[in-house]
Amino acid sequence: MTWKLVAVVVTLATAATVSTQVQSTVKPMAPEKGLTQVGGLRVGHHTLTERPTGCTVVLVEGAGAVGGVSQRGAAPGTRETDLLDPLNMVERINAIVLTGGSAYGLDAAQGVVRYLEERKIGYSIAGTVVPIVPAAVLMDLGFGGNSTIRPTADCGYRAATTASSGPVEEGNVGAGAGATVGKLRSGRERAMKAGIGSASISLSNGLVVGAIVAVNAVGDVIDPTTGALVAGIRTEDGKRLADARVLLRSPAPAMSAPQPGANTTIAIVATNARLTKSQISRVALMADDGLARAVAPSHTVADGDTVFSLATATWTGEADVTTIGALAADALSEAIVRAAVQATSSGGLPAARDLGTVPPRFK
Repeated sequence: MTWKLVAVVVTLATAATVSTQVQSTVKPMAPEKGLTQVGGLRVGHHTLTERPTGCTVVLVEGAGAVGGVSQRGAAPGTRETDLLDPLNMVERINAIVLTGGSAYGLDAAQGVVRYLEERKIGYSIAGTVVPIVPAAVLMDLGFGGNSTIRPTADCGYRAATTASSGPVEEGNVGAGAGATVGKLRSGRERAMKAGIGSASISLSNGLVVGAIVAVNAVGDVIDPTTGALVAGIRTEDGKRLADARVLLRSPAPAMSAPQPGANTTIAIVATNARLTKSQISRVALMADDGLARAVAPSHTVADGDTVFSLATATWTGEADVTTIGALAADALSEAIVRAAVQATSSGGLPAARDLGTVPPRFK
C-alpha cells in the first residue's frame, strides 16, 4: 500500500468517524417542542380544508423580539423585510407569518395584525399601537385544487388564536400544507410532498436555538449528516429518486429550467439569547447556510428563499454570535429534513415515507 493510498484510507476513516459523531449529536436536535423550545415564542397553524394550503404564525410574547432576515432567493414574496435592516428604526417585532398562496397569501399577515391590535400589542405611537408583523410566502397556487383558494386575513387570525408554546405540529399543516419539492426539470409532475418541519438545539448552559421551516423547493431535500437523498425529483417511473445533483451534470432538455412558480422555502430561526439587531441579522445570514446544506439546489432563480431570525432575550447568559449562527444553521437543516420526513402524500404526490427514503435516525 502506497503512502498516498494510506493517506486516503486514513482520511476516509477520519471522515467516517466525524460523520458518526455528527449524527450522534443530531439525534437530540429535534426535541418534543421544536421552535417553541425557545422561550417567549408560540406557534399556530391554520390549514384550509378546501385545498391544501394555509399559514403558520409565530407570536412573540411580551414586548417582542429583535429580528433579522436573509433573503437570497430570486423570486421572493415578502412584507416588512426592509424594517429588519439594522440601519432602519423599530427594534422589535411582534410576530412572523409564513404562508402559502403566493403574493395573495400576504393577506394572512393582516389578520395577525388585527389579533395583536385587539390585545394592544405592537409599536407604541400616536396614542395607539402598530403591530410589527413581517411575512413571507411560498407559491402553492393550484396544488390540489382551485388556485383562487388561498390564505386570507381570517386564516392568519385563526392561526394566531391557536398559537401555543407546546410542541410544534409538523407535516402537511399551515404553510406546509401545499408544499412540494423536486421540481428541477418537470414541475410538479415528478415532485414529492414536503411540509412544515421544526427542530431545536439546547445547550447545558441554557442557550437554545430553534428553527421552523416550510419547504417548497425547486431542489431536493438532502440529509446533511450523510449526504443521502430524502425527497425530491423522481425517476420517470415515479418509484425512485433521480437526484437533482446528478441531473444538473447531465445535458438538459430544451426548456427544462424551473419556472418562478410552485416554489420557495421560508423559515424562521430563533434564540433565547440577548442580541442586537445587527447581531441577529448575522444569525439569519449564517442560518441560511443550513438551507443550502439541506436543499440542492437552493436560492435559485425560481425560489424566493427567505430566512427570518429572532432573539427573544429570555436567557441571561452570554453566547457569541458565531456560536448562535452556527447552531441556527444546524437547526434549520434538521428542520428541513423533518419537513420531508413528517409529510404525508397529498395531491397525488408521494412523501419520503412512501418511497422508503426516511433517514434511519427517524425510524
